[in-house]
Amino acid sequence: MRKEHAKKLPKSKDDIEFEIAFYENILKEAPNFIEALVVMGDLYTRAGHWQKGLDVDIKLSKLRPQDPNVLYNLACSYALLNNTRAALATLAEAIDCGYDDFAFMRQDADLSNLLKDTHVQAFLKDMEKKKKKATSKGEHA
Repeated sequence: MRKEHAKKLPKSKDDIEFEIAFYENILKEAPNFIEALVVMGDLYTRAGHWQKGLDVDIKLSKLRPQDPNVLYNLACSYALLNNTRAALATLAEAIDCGYDDFAFMRQDADLSNLLKDTHVQAFLKDMEKKKKKATSKGEHA
């Protein structure tokens, strides 16, 4: 589940489809409207339109290449489409840009296929240690 929308109440499929249509219309007029794109990526993912979600996340990552939440969501989209290599690379990039909610990451259903792999678990543990070490030294990991 996308970080910025994690605490919202569940919606019916009809509600989600209505919101998708609403935001698609907004984006026809303003295709680079960041806030609408963020919501659109979330809605596509929640509706199971993973490729469309990935397309939105790729666009967002071009508009905001250093945004850790944008990169995290892009990693989730890659993971949902079983593109493990891209998911891990993008996850590492998100962490390098400041994403540090490792507890959320470990329980995120979007990453569940990755988290089954012991190498990925070790990778996350290592990234978390590096992040904590850099933070304690006052550096940006």
